[in-house]
Amino acid sequence: MLLAIDIGNTNIVFGLFSGNDLVYQWRLVTDGRRTADEYGILLHGLFAAQGSSFTVVEAIVMLSVVPQVEAAFTDVCTKYFNKIPLIVNTSTDTGIILCYDTPLTLGADRIVNAVAAYDKCRCSLIVIDLGTATTFDYVDADGRYLGGAIAPGIMTAGEALFAKAAKLPRIDFAYPEHVIGRTTIESMQSGIVIGYVCLVEGIVSQMKTERGENPRVIATGGLAPLIMPHTQVIDEVDGQLTLRGLKIIYDRCIIGR
Repeated sequence: MLLAIDIGNTNIVFGLFSGNDLVYQWRLVTDGRRTADEYGILLHGLFAAQGSSFTVVEAIVMLSVVPQVEAAFTDVCTKYFNKIPLIVNTSTDTGIILCYDTPLTLGADRIVNAVAAYDKCRCSLIVIDLGTATTFDYVDADGRYLGGAIAPGIMTAGEALFAKAAKLPRIDFAYPEHVIGRTTIESMQSGIVIGYVCLVEGIVSQMKTERGENPRVIATGGLAPLIMPHTQVIDEVDGQLTLRGLKIIYDRCIIGR
């Protein structure tokens, strides 16, 4: 079995593949203070809860946008799984052409999402990842990664507002019934949640205009289900996009297919 690890700023997502099938998926909170041993114990519990063990893992592929946690998980892989992970970065042969002026600054998660989306659709694409950051990535019909846009994520923007505006309460990120809020909570939900729907629609519209084409739009990330029902510009949500992208890249680099 292949273990895919997606280390993000907020969560670490694990996927266990048997062949092409994603058989288990787990999620832990990202915490740079945890040691490799602490993460190893947590992972052991997740495997045990499924009646499984580390011995089923034959290989590991990993991406990270958090260097400190990447170092801890490299130790987890060697100490607990006795495996050296394939760590995906801009020098990895992903099969996608990076037409980006500063490729060394490009997040591995954006590359992996682009690989998975293009493998799935084989057409021009906009990939939106609604997580800690909200990223928009454009892939043309020839599989070239052209670049994109980065904005604060919904929760990131909300936390900044809560921290800087002393009288504003913390709220649930729910879509309100009216854009004109009748209470402070409704007003904040309107500004944040409906505001992000407008952000998504605006960026997608301008990308389409700039390119002069009508790409397919795929969304992923933990907050994609919040936005998807309230806009017509997203064609589908794929919550497994990043894990499947890691599997595709592993197959290409190690198996050669």
